[in-house]
Amino acid sequence: MPGVFISFEGPEGAGKSTQTKRLKTALEQAGYAVLLTREPGGTPLGDAVRSALLNPELHMTALAEFLLFSASRAQLCKDIVVPSLAANYVVICDRFFDSSLAYQGYGRGLNLEFLREVTWEATGGMRPDVTVLLDLEPKLGLERAAQVGAPDRLEQADLSFHQKVRAGFLELAKAEPERFLVVDATQEAQAIHEQILAAVTGSLSVMG
Repeated sequence: MPGVFISFEGPEGAGKSTQTKRLKTALEQAGYAVLLTREPGGTPLGDAVRSALLNPELHMTALAEFLLFSASRAQLCKDIVVPSLAANYVVICDRFFDSSLAYQGYGRGLNLEFLREVTWEATGGMRPDVTVLLDLEPKLGLERAAQVGAPDRLEQADLSFHQKVRAGFLELAKAEPERFLVVDATQEAQAIHEQILAAVTGSLSVMG
């Protein structure tokens, strides 16, 4: 694919939405064509799935949760990510498959190899070129999220779950240091943005 695919990951309240928007604006000002999307969501099907996944009144098994994320991801890749990369866009995605590995794998306890196999089918083997991990202690992240609005279904999980998720993200980053940029999300937002922009700009120049 001639375009570049950048994903943002991290626990609740880490500031992913803020930083993806800032990065989009900065790259557009630098002359890049940029598409910003999110998971779950980004398509009519994905948005419907998102409503179900985040609904605090719905109970679902870990497997059902993962398969719903995968359905949204498959549609997003086919309808949005693949065509945009083919058109030489920089695609920025607020969460991608690493979230499933962290949340449903490390957090819920589903088998990681099974998750990877389904994800491979859902994405056609697509992987981000760069993954920005905004790292934050879960308790602080949940406190931040609570200031924004009522907790969604995932935010309502207990602290130990979110601690497992964070540990999972860090394990994933440790295993693929060439793809991951780990950023301390306790920093001021502008400092985080500058760190991300410097790394992403460097990656874009290398990728041509």
